[in-house]
Amino acid sequence: MRIVIAGGTGFLGSPLAEGYAEEGHDVRVLTRGLLPGDCRHDPGTGVPGVTRVGWAADGELGPWARAIDGADAVINLAGESIGERRWSPAWKARVRNSRILSTRSLASAIQAAGSPPPIFINSSAIGYYGISGDEPKTEAAPAGGDFLAKLCADWEGEARKAERPGVRVAIIRTGIVVERSGGPLKLMLRPFRWCLGGPMGSGRQYMSWIHRLDWIEMVRWVVQEPTATGPINLTAPHPVTNREFTRALGRALRRPAILPAPAFALKAIVGEFATYIVTGQRVIPARAQALGYHFRYPEIDIAFRGIFGD
Repeated sequence: MRIVIAGGTGFLGSPLAEGYAEEGHDVRVLTRGLLPGDCRHDPGTGVPGVTRVGWAADGELGPWARAIDGADAVINLAGESIGERRWSPAWKARVRNSRILSTRSLASAIQAAGSPPPIFINSSAIGYYGISGDEPKTEAAPAGGDFLAKLCADWEGEARKAERPGVRVAIIRTGIVVERSGGPLKLMLRPFRWCLGGPMGSGRQYMSWIHRLDWIEMVRWVVQEPTATGPINLTAPHPVTNREFTRALGRALRRPAILPAPAFALKAIVGEFATYIVTGQRVIPARAQALGYHFRYPEIDIAFRGIFGD
């Protein structure tokens, strides 16, 4: 298969691309690191392996769109990291544009393709459901009204513009992806190493998480499963409170998990984003469960054993 991945160099996209390449698939990674239309094959990835294709995720078409025509699947993971820095109006605009414009470009390319991909997977986030406390949320729940919820709703709206006969559009609403080499867990490990780990805020807020291997396998499953369409929550079936999460992490690391990070301190560090950290969301992968996806890591203790060993 020819798999096109936008955002294929990060914490999630890189192992997804490498896995496909190792199986002998032709992987095209759209990158802003090359001029639009320029191509470079990654050495050591075999043949066909991974080829990087330069693009401009600016909402317009370009010479890079040739990679879309005839592809077997297009997966869009492009976008600035939500929690990379303290939020400001300029940063929020940059986060929004990086998602809306990249998705608009890909949807336009799919509409213009003579041989469009049969599946388009577009990233989204459980932020779609808004700040919702301990109320369980499935894919049937409506969008919230805060900044992230409105962003996700608009983002998903751009993805749906790719719909045309023969093209299946799936929107993956991703939760907190755990793996020690990157993502939020890498940051959480730092205080635990100094025996300073503990819950954030009250600790009662829910964390809807997923092991990175399950995330990768779920994306690959969506590619292959013809009934996987529309919004699909990429979260483990058993969300936990932040206190339960940190205690499980402490057990896995054999470190205490008793020192809380007060809400006011988090807000001082990350600003508005702290609101999402201390309120949380309880998201259920109802669609994947109904379609028969089997989770490798359904519970947080099992996930941490897989990450850190027994």
